[in-house]
Amino acid sequence: MFTTLRPALVLLAILTIVTGVVYPAAITAIAQLAFSRQANGSLLIKGERVVGSEWIGQSFTRPEYLWGRLSATGGSPYDATASSGSNLGQSHPALLAAVERRMAELRQGNSQADGDSAELAEGPIPVDLVTSSASGLDPHISPAAAQFQTPRIAAARKMEESEVRKIIARHTESRWLGLLGEPRVHVLRVNLELDQLPASP
Repeated sequence: MFTTLRPALVLLAILTIVTGVVYPAAITAIAQLAFSRQANGSLLIKGERVVGSEWIGQSFTRPEYLWGRLSATGGSPYDATASSGSNLGQSHPALLAAVERRMAELRQGNSQADGDSAELAEGPIPVDLVTSSASGLDPHISPAAAQFQTPRIAAARKMEESEVRKIIARHTESRWLGLLGEPRVHVLRVNLELDQLPASP
């Protein structure tokens, strides 16, 4: 019996060392040498403080910031340990109610005050501002979604809309190789640059 069992135990020990120690250590070493930034989370640093990851969105709700996509992750928004979508169909009452509520918030948040009255933002609202992604972690929105928010940001920061558009343009990424994907705006990068502007008088 031991003669039969011995080769199996030796093979188990060898495979455990190779696949459980040698292979992970080799892949980790290659990743750290060749792709150190990506392997460590593609972190964004402001000063000496980590402010986020390039690939994980954050929740912004104040009027002076660019707002990102909704997040349907469990617990809290953009929870990377619980990445998921809502899995609600297009006709699901809960999804419709959430979309209508978000649209109302966006129109109210983007309202432009004129004296004692406020005119709600007009025009169609880009779909990525009222729906969540499959991962719930998207750090990007479409250029249309960013431009929709320009008047609100400019008004909150007392600056020209053209200046906000320039900042958005600087953080707009093109299609990969000019073919794959869609143009997209990195929300956190825009907000970090907005925070670097001189305080409004």
